[in-house]
Amino acid sequence: MSKSYSVVIQGGGPVGLACAAWLLQKNSGLSLLLLDRNPADDADIQAGDGRGIALSHGSKLLLDTIHAWPDHCPAIHQIHVSQAGQFGRALMTREELKQEALGHISRYTDIHIALRKALRFVQKNSPYFVWHHTHGDSVPIFETDCLVHAEGGLFKDQDWIESGRDYQQSALVGTVNVEKIIPYQAWERFTDEGPLALLPSHQGPNILNLVWCASPHSSQRRLDLNETEFLRELQSAFGYRLGTFTAIANRRLYDLGLNYRKQVCEGHAVWIGNAAQTLHPVAGQGLNLGLRDAYLLAEKLACLFKVNNQSQHQVQKSLQEYAKSREIDRRATIGITDFLARVFISPLLPVRLSRGFALTALQWVPPLKTALARQMMFGRR
Repeated sequence: MSKSYSVVIQGGGPVGLACAAWLLQKNSGLSLLLLDRNPADDADIQAGDGRGIALSHGSKLLLDTIHAWPDHCPAIHQIHVSQAGQFGRALMTREELKQEALGHISRYTDIHIALRKALRFVQKNSPYFVWHHTHGDSVPIFETDCLVHAEGGLFKDQDWIESGRDYQQSALVGTVNVEKIIPYQAWERFTDEGPLALLPSHQGPNILNLVWCASPHSSQRRLDLNETEFLRELQSAFGYRLGTFTAIANRRLYDLGLNYRKQVCEGHAVWIGNAAQTLHPVAGQGLNLGLRDAYLLAEKLACLFKVNNQSQHQVQKSLQEYAKSREIDRRATIGITDFLARVFISPLLPVRLSRGFALTALQWVPPLKTALARQMMFGRR
């Protein structure tokens, strides 16, 4: 027999977990079903995806509300942006923006587990919450007033394609040991093949997270290089600002593309996080945008279902209001990320010169730098 719930969330990744936790925090009496393809035990997740993920300062403020901030999450106090072989650079600092930090870096596994722990804590006072683990099990039959799709996934693994583009790029990620220490600094260097980022790591100041974007062929070739050859190529692409690169570990590849839904709600169903949009990692905005989706949807639904017996019309109206409230933030974040991903990989000389002028303008026009940084940190509401 089917069971009825006010809200059903499909997807037990970070965005689905966060949405469930915020919903129950705001409405502990909500009838909620979370369908999670991961097992109940955290062991598989702990041994899983260890890549570094950028969390904006805005995301930290949101996650703090449910005590879901991961341990060992180093801060970024300044970001150095440059392009290989051409003029132009920009330096963003927390002092310019009067913020505690510009962002933070966490392992994906640590974010995932921190949110699981937060949801378990909220679960104690949520008598009508069911956390169903579908790992090796069948999905229960249910009826619901509102269906939230939060099963995101990586670009090439998604079973939906609506709007977007395949960048014909792969991201080679790993951790690299460096000779010189510049604490709390992130580096974004644009090459003709794509962006190369070095980010703080929980492992210590001498070890940085590497994200090196290039064509699938180049990325696979670098994945297959021995350590000495790989470090030589990395040194050539990045330079000696951090001295010599001494080791590389945990190399993996991820395909890159943009995929987004033009409409994020349909009837009583709504899509959030990577189920609504999958972005290039150039600006580190994918998870941050998804967390803003989850938080604002939870605000809307928690208030709606505090009143019993909501009609389908009321649910659809609330979801349409939610979708409208997300238009500006989604459009701006998708647009900026797509622009950077495409323009900053062009080898054409006029484009390379334009990039140099753009970075110079970013450095010497403070209002422009502030506006861009605040969009990356907090989005638009």
